[in-house]
Amino acid sequence: MINEVSERMKFTDYILKDAIKPDIKATDQQGVIREMVQSLVDTGGIKKEDYEGIVKAILRREELASTGIGRGVAIPHIQHPSVKRTVGTVAISAESIDFDSLDDEKVQLFVLVISPTDCPGDHLRVMCHLTERLKNDTLCQSLKQSKTREDILALLEEDDSSERR
Repeated sequence: MINEVSERMKFTDYILKDAIKPDIKATDQQGVIREMVQSLVDTGGIKKEDYEGIVKAILRREELASTGIGRGVAIPHIQHPSVKRTVGTVAISAESIDFDSLDDEKVQLFVLVISPTDCPGDHLRVMCHLTERLKNDTLCQSLKQSKTREDILALLEEDDSSERR
């Protein structure tokens, strides 16, 4: 059932297009998280006063187990009481970053997701969607090579509209 729901879900349901970072400047795990959360603040996805609490929660989550899933991809994610709906962003690093990934490879593609604490099913559906869609090596490679927000958004929208299986 969750798989069926995740198949119908779309990146554009939760990725805030104006928060997409095609050229993240950070050079370490904490910097990546801070820069991505800041992009959500800058675009109104989260409140400025919640920035530090969200960053700390994500870093605590990373201490439990890395969200670097392998193949140069990381999906930092949390549930947080300050958000009313699931929000996310995508970031690309020209230089690969050590993210303590499961396969010990450095990461170039980051997808950050923050969901409300009162909707655990929604968070699970988003995570299922992400892990399923990011298994697509062609999509991941294309995203990693993207140079503009528009390129990234076009790839996500194309994936949203493509036939699935």
